[in-house]
Amino acid sequence: MGIVHGALRRDLDRTRTALTSEPHPLGRQRRALGEHVVWMMDFLHHHHSGEDKGLWPLVRDRNPAAGPLLDSLEAEHHRIVPAMETMTATGRRYADTTTDEARVELVAALDELNEVLVPHLDREVEEGMPVVSKSITQAEWQAWDEANNIKPKSFAQLGLEGHWLIDDIDPEGYQIVVNLVPAVPRFILIRGFARAYRRRAAARWQPDLSAPRADM
Repeated sequence: MGIVHGALRRDLDRTRTALTSEPHPLGRQRRALGEHVVWMMDFLHHHHSGEDKGLWPLVRDRNPAAGPLLDSLEAEHHRIVPAMETMTATGRRYADTTTDEARVELVAALDELNEVLVPHLDREVEEGMPVVSKSITQAEWQAWDEANNIKPKSFAQLGLEGHWLIDDIDPEGYQIVVNLVPAVPRFILIRGFARAYRRRAAARWQPDLSAPRADM
């Protein structure tokens, strides 16, 4: 959970830096950045839905005393939704237009999201995860993760998402992520999608790639 939250916070910080640094993103970098914002909000939506519909009910069943904490975490999910929807709308507008007004709107939307999201992410790890760990088994956690975060996604989605999770991660976190899948598919995911992920990451974070190139 901490790794997922860390990846979200890392790229939200990168997004704000890109949006507020001179020169401001143009062309393909701007489109890539806006599209990545939309992707992150979709990822966050499914992340929260997986907790509300799968993980929290399991924990409640095993540990009824955890009910008040889980109620509050779920309520925070609902409070975050409007900021996520604003981010999605402004991210799309930013990607599809060239005006500086759209950039300013996206920075404001990002600040509003962080105001409600960051405290929740911290609280979920610091307060929620210890209760989850005490309430369900490792096998139950893995079954929930498989059903909600792995099985519904295509191999290509998992490959790019996996590289997103391990982007700039520490060695311990890297081992946790890559060992979520067996050896053979792990090799394919790591080797087969590395170039595609690097290309997409470069498009959104590297300003020098924003201008069209003659050989592309």
